[in-house]
Amino acid sequence: MAKTFLIIAAIFGFLGVAFGAFGAHALKDKLTPQLLETFETGVRYQMYHVFAIAVVALAMSHWRVGLLNVSGWLFVAGIIIFSGSLYILALTGQKMWGAVTPFGGLALLAGWATLAIGIYKS
Repeated sequence: MAKTFLIIAAIFGFLGVAFGAFGAHALKDKLTPQLLETFETGVRYQMYHVFAIAVVALAMSHWRVGLLNVSGWLFVAGIIIFSGSLYILALTGQKMWGAVTPFGGLALLAGWATLAIGIYKS
């Protein structure tokens, strides 16, 4: 599973760089400053959590604790829901997507909590 999380981290990292470049170049003149900032927040949190997923993979290579697996999947879900909802909000202007974002944030928080508990219990 550690290898799977490293692959996922690499894919999300690649996409984060691609989305960041897309935002900086293609969207700069097409979005309002507020929507561009929303898009950039999605990219920033995606990139932060790429490293969190890599830490999960590293921890899994040292310890076998089920919570580490849960932590990794919570980070994956959090990126998809948190960053994904911000991308959709920025690109469509549909504010209803802002109501989805906190659920992704909760998944990211739960990922950090289960990572800490999982390492502690190892």
